[in-house]
Amino acid sequence: MLDQMLNRALSVAMLFIAMQFISGCAIKKMAVNSVADALADSNSDVFASDNDPQFVGEALPFALKTIESVLQAAPKHEKLLIAATSGFVQYGHAYVLRPAETLESIDFAAARKGKKRAKQFFLRARDYGLRALELGCPGISTELRKQPVVAAKRCLKEDVAALYWTGVAWGSALSVGKSDMALVGELPIVTALMERALALDESWGDGAIHDFFIIFDAGRSKAEGGGMEQAEKHFQRAMELNGGQSISPLVSLAESVCIQQQDLKRFKKLLKQVLAFEADTHPENRLSNLLAQDKAKQLLDNIDEFFFLSDE
Repeated sequence: MLDQMLNRALSVAMLFIAMQFISGCAIKKMAVNSVADALADSNSDVFASDNDPQFVGEALPFALKTIESVLQAAPKHEKLLIAATSGFVQYGHAYVLRPAETLESIDFAAARKGKKRAKQFFLRARDYGLRALELGCPGISTELRKQPVVAAKRCLKEDVAALYWTGVAWGSALSVGKSDMALVGELPIVTALMERALALDESWGDGAIHDFFIIFDAGRSKAEGGGMEQAEKHFQRAMELNGGQSISPLVSLAESVCIQQQDLKRFKKLLKQVLAFEADTHPENRLSNLLAQDKAKQLLDNIDEFFFLSDE
């Protein structure tokens, strides 16, 4: 999705500028919808095929601002709202949160500032996701805060993309904003959204929902529906569904289950497997896999922060 937004952003932006000079409500509305369709139109691939993560990181803000500009004129365009949600989530993780995490040991103030900024992007993504869900389920934003499970059950299979990205956005904001007690109290909403998405279509995004639950369930007890055994099951299912074409689940398992269990041997084995993966063999997942490899390098470079290592 990222590469598609970037490829279309410039031409769509020029079309959007020209659209401002069109007169006539019906014609202008048609032009707005054409622009929105062009931006949101994509195939089933979730990840970009670009081979230069830095270039994507530099270009993505322009694409996202273009989407936001078009959404001002087409505020109820569902696919574009989902594109905004997914775009801000991915940008926040790869290009804001991850650099902040690398600064923690050398510049705590800068790391804290970066995490705060990441949280803002995640909350922006969440709000776009809620707007997408509202289109098919009016009032769901309010209902989720009262009866999250009941509210989430209103969503149908066609809502899975919005459920997934909204849940990921909300959960990501919570993970970096643990001092925000009001936000922490909304964890049941994240659980309801993601469990509903899983129930409706577990194979969505080639196992992306299962990948989410690897880390999520590793942080929950058995009584809460999670636990290490559940995390392992989600890992196996995620790898089955993606056919070995995505290495993200390997990183998820290493940084959640392996660290909690202090299984250093398996931690290294998984991450070395990630680094040995040839990203060009699956172009449709290239960017995602390259970012997973960057994460693996980061984890290995800071291994002493995660494991109790003896002098040996």
